[in-house]
Amino acid sequence: MEITDIKVRRIVTEGRLRAVVSVTVDNMLAVHDIKIVQGDERLFVAMPSRKDENGVYRDIVHPISGASRKMMESAILEAYQQYLALMEAESENVQTSGI
Repeated sequence: MEITDIKVRRIVTEGRLRAVVSVTVDNMLAVHDIKIVQGDERLFVAMPSRKDENGVYRDIVHPISGASRKMMESAILEAYQQYLALMEAESENVQTSGI
């Protein structure tokens, strides 16, 4: 499996939710509504889920093994950090150019 694209769809500044992303796998499958959440110790990735009839949230899509979860989470968090750095650089460029 190869993650071929990660798009940061929305940045959130309030609460524990930090961003919502979409991931494309093997240029064939898109997974939307993956959340980046600030936990007590670190950022983590929460897969898309829905509430079942008992009120329990269940993942709709998720990695099967620990290794695949780690690979996916690392790639998503790296893309998120790169996106934040790009947004910060663009903000600094706008401020220094006087626009």
